[in-house]
Parts: sequence; structure tokens; C-alpha cells
Amino acid sequence: MFINKSPDGRNNICGARLARLRTQKGISQRELADILQRLGLDVDKNAVQRIESGQRFVTDIELVFLAKAFGVSVSDLLFNPN
Repeated sequence: MFINKSPDGRNNICGARLARLRTQKGISQRELADILQRLGLDVDKNAVQRIESGQRFVTDIELVFLAKAFGVSVSDLLFNPN
């Protein structure tokens, strides 16, 4: 049987990394949502919160925008634990 969750039961593997990057940059979830909206991704603060907490799946399109917002690669969001 295929399980569509990360080993810790989250719906994504990038949320914790996103939260860490956002905190390191000193921006709020609302500010991140605003940045993403300016880049062309229609998300709000609640979506950012749900992604970071692992409650929400993240599409490949969203991953590209998130990587761009933080100036990192998609691989960094998916595979870099720092």
C-alpha cells in the first residue's frame, strides 16, 4: 500500500525547512504570503501556516515559487536539512 505522507506523518517534507528559512530571514508568515503573491502565487497566511505545520500538501508549482522567494533551489527545500 502506498502512503502519501512523510515518515513523520506530515503531508509535505519542505514545511519545516520553510519555517526555518522564514525565521532566519526574520519575516512573518503573512510577509511570506505577500512575497509569494507578488511573485504570482495566490496563497495567504493560512496556507503558509498549514504548509509549515505539515497539514497541507505542496505542489511542484508552489515549490518553485517558494524556492524563488527564499533564493534557494527546489532541491534545497526538499533535501537540505539545514
